[in-house]
Amino acid sequence: MATNPIPRLSEEEYLRLERAAEYKSEYYQGEMFAMSGASFPHSRIQRNLLVELSLSLKDNACEALGSDVRVRVNATGLYTYPDVVVVCGQPEFADDQKDTVLNPIVIIEILSPSTETYDRGQKFRQYRTIPSLQHYVLVDQSAMRVEHHRRQPDESWVGLYLDQPEDELRLEPMGVAIPLHLIYARVELVPEVIPAEGLIGLPRN
Repeated sequence: MATNPIPRLSEEEYLRLERAAEYKSEYYQGEMFAMSGASFPHSRIQRNLLVELSLSLKDNACEALGSDVRVRVNATGLYTYPDVVVVCGQPEFADDQKDTVLNPIVIIEILSPSTETYDRGQKFRQYRTIPSLQHYVLVDQSAMRVEHHRRQPDESWVGLYLDQPEDELRLEPMGVAIPLHLIYARVELVPEVIPAEGLIGLPRN
């Protein structure tokens, strides 16, 4: 028996709906995906990152922005709301509404059980197509564990694994160096068993 096809939204239709909505949704290949609320540890980590980045960048041409900022990946048409974005110099916008950024230099995602696979995989593959992007950072919210992926001159990416309080998240050439104990300040961490897969190939700091 034939079934009715699911109608696909154009980017214009998505933006019209999104700008009028009371909650945020991502968009990819004609579909909108409602975003769930953040946990308390997630919110504290995000706050800590924004505070430390803002202090580090106060005399810099760069600025740190939270998850109210929408990012468009031009190569794939993905619209998404990263947890933290750093933009340097003049922001580039998708249209005259100036609410969708095209040129982040840093994207930080705080991992949750429901998004971890996506953030590590398909989402990272799409983010890598953003020409301006130099740093992609994944922050675990249940354990002191940060993965820092950096674009190399040959366009490859190298990952660094941080898991000690004195380890520093270094974002060059912006002069940012944030120790993990500040990223996780006042965050209650839950001990857990770390699966062997997923961490292979990431050197220690």
